[in-house]
Amino acid sequence: MQETDPTFEALLVYLKETRGFDFTGYKRSSLMRRVRRRMSQVGTPGCPEYLDHLQVHPDEFTALFNTILINVTAFFRDADAWEYLRDEVLEPMVAGRPGDSMIRVWSAGCASGQEAYTLAMALAEILGVERFKERVKIYATDVDEEQLNEARQAAYGDREVQGLAPELVERYFEQVNGRFVFRKDLRRSVIFGRNDLVQDAPISRIDLLTCRNTLMYFNAETQARILGRFHFALAETGVLFLGKAEMLLGHSSLFTPIDLKRRVFRRVPRPYAPGAVFADPPQAVPERVTGLDELCDETFTASPLAQLALTPDGLVALTNRQLEKLFGVSSRDIGRPFRDLDLSYRPVELRRFIEQAQLERRTLRVSDVEYVRGSETVHLAVQVSPLSDADGGLLGVNLIFHDVTAARRLQDELEHANQQLEAAYEELQSTNEELETTNEELQSTVEELETSNEELQSTNEELETMNEELQSTNDELQSINDQLRISTARLDEANAFLETVLTSLQAGVAVVDADLRIRMWNRHAEDLWGLRSSEVIGQHFLNLDIGLPIDRVRPLLRGSLGAGGASAETELDAVNRRGRPITVRVACTPLRRRDGGPADGNGAIIVMETA
Repeated sequence: MQETDPTFEALLVYLKETRGFDFTGYKRSSLMRRVRRRMSQVGTPGCPEYLDHLQVHPDEFTALFNTILINVTAFFRDADAWEYLRDEVLEPMVAGRPGDSMIRVWSAGCASGQEAYTLAMALAEILGVERFKERVKIYATDVDEEQLNEARQAAYGDREVQGLAPELVERYFEQVNGRFVFRKDLRRSVIFGRNDLVQDAPISRIDLLTCRNTLMYFNAETQARILGRFHFALAETGVLFLGKAEMLLGHSSLFTPIDLKRRVFRRVPRPYAPGAVFADPPQAVPERVTGLDELCDETFTASPLAQLALTPDGLVALTNRQLEKLFGVSSRDIGRPFRDLDLSYRPVELRRFIEQAQLERRTLRVSDVEYVRGSETVHLAVQVSPLSDADGGLLGVNLIFHDVTAARRLQDELEHANQQLEAAYEELQSTNEELETTNEELQSTVEELETSNEELQSTNEELETMNEELQSTNDELQSINDQLRISTARLDEANAFLETVLTSLQAGVAVVDADLRIRMWNRHAEDLWGLRSSEVIGQHFLNLDIGLPIDRVRPLLRGSLGAGGASAETELDAVNRRGRPITVRVACTPLRRRDGGPADGNGAIIVMETA
């Protein structure tokens, strides 16, 4: 097992507290690899130094999150799995439902949106475009806001749509400014939003949930927590579609495989207590009974059980004395939102149980709640009951806190007594020792096999993670290569244009630098003096052996390269490459900056033209 680095854990806690991103549930091997990659890019040797860098440079958070969150996706990724999903899941799902019922789909970890639009195309092919717009809602979520913004644009380049069939591209995309944009009328059925699978509440009543190659980044404990939320999110016959690196071998109580090879699973229903608990309808009160409201309030207040009543929108409606004694919540808190009270999340997270009780209209019981009050530990069982009126409308929610400390103590004493009883029967069990030993050996073998299987699964997930990292890096390098190719083409075009201009001039042109070394020598200069460009480039102009009196050109060059950079020209008698005497007009002009400012002595242009 990899040892925990306290400085790295402190960095994760800082990210969670300052930016709300909880990476503590991610696998440490891949997470540390991604963070260290970013640390090497900014040049920080260790986690403490990088933490200081984050505090000084707030913009660094965005770059770090983009490095950690590997966004690798594609349209119809793993085509065989998508074909099976269409034929064996989506088509039977559509055929088995009423024609006017809604189909709710959730794409968790959608990255830049290709998977969500793949779901839209698959369902549109089955239902038809018009029925799709009436019946389908696709919820696509991710924690990366930058990727969500890109997904909302629904615009992709040639490389992204390359794997799609041409007929799908023609049917579902429109070309706008050189990019392929998903159809706007179908785009309205896809809703993008931020959702952290570890912290945020799941979307409910989902028929198909896709979460492909996302769970593999989390450790086993966080995976179990997320899968519990997925189980709650799915409808009774809902289907879960995972990536090829995720198998759910240890979660058979939540999901059963439809096709393990293609990672398609069915939700396992959980037995619920039949019927929800509702409040009895109010009975007619005889006129002779007076002070009934006061009696009801006093009865609620004096109850030996701690009770709290909430309105349907989550405001505190009633409290009693026992609740104030136990948790400090009193009548002063009436009218406050329940979520603002410490009781809403301590000693147990109650908000999700309240939402579930309101949604399913049934009583929920939360057992084994441990609450430390001062130096005393109290064991509680919390009952969450929805309250309804005579017409079935929701009046609110009632929370009852049962103190089961005494019962827990008796249970512990009973367990101790059972242990003593078991010790008394040890002599009677001697005949079973051999059988138990054999059974233990078999159990040990099974556990070893399970451990080996988990290790293989973990290795497979790690390899898949590294594969996606390499694919992401390859995409980045491809993008850089495209940019370099474009820049090179532009540079070649500019050089070709400059060469054409110089060749077209009817005079010999030489360009020298500040040291009078030749940088450019055009075609007319070759014809005039008989020296090719390859022979003179890099040579000192004043050392050329040509028929031009170089000594008389020297003052012109010095004036052009001096302070202020003056232009000058003169006529000289010279001998061309054929040995014939000619008169040459020589002009020297300093090289000036692009903004038109004064010359800075970086070079000069020498124009040689026969008079």
